[in-house]
Amino acid sequence: MIKKIFSYLVPIKIFEKKSARSKAIEVTWANGELVLDSENTNYSYGSLQRILRYGLKNIGFKKILSMKEILLLGVAGGSVIKTLVDEIKYEGKITGVEIDPEILEVANKYFNLNKIKQLEIIIDDAFEFVLKTNKKYDLIIIDVFEDTTMPNFLFESFFSNRVCDLLKNNGFVLFNTMILNETHNIRNRKYISEINNLHVVKMLPRIEEHNELIIIEKLA
Repeated sequence: MIKKIFSYLVPIKIFEKKSARSKAIEVTWANGELVLDSENTNYSYGSLQRILRYGLKNIGFKKILSMKEILLLGVAGGSVIKTLVDEIKYEGKITGVEIDPEILEVANKYFNLNKIKQLEIIIDDAFEFVLKTNKKYDLIIIDVFEDTTMPNFLFESFFSNRVCDLLKNNGFVLFNTMILNETHNIRNRKYISEINNLHVVKMLPRIEEHNELIIIEKLA
């Protein structure tokens, strides 16, 4: 409790470890809440939770409540899962795909992710999972990072088309992207223009400096 109180004055790191995939994993008290960070960016809770909550709100909490299956590519500490379950009161099935088992250990210990009954965690590469699964989802959340780097496959038409194939009619994709330079900005504009030919696409105004959310809706 003392650390939580003092964290309003200065961040207090309580856990740190090296990870082969994520390089560094840190758990910190900041502004009265526990957050999960990599070496250079916020992975879960804190600003990232606000960003993804903003995306979910734009889709519509009522719409989300009526959904039966949600897929999350990139789990980390699971802050968006907590938003779905604790705030929106979503009761459907959530499947989370995470490549880094070490980060899941931290998520279970500090954020009680393993206590969410409707959550199934699959340790796999997001690209491989999307190729293998035959299930259809009402909402697919893409939040895949290695520190501040986003894998190139996320923006390739083959992957984006496959993700949209996994959507049910009237389903949504919520894609969290990071823009650090003009090359990233051009990448996002190209991605949006290609998807826009097939589906309804909305780019949300940034609420954090470097994160840009893209929402794709698959109409019936």
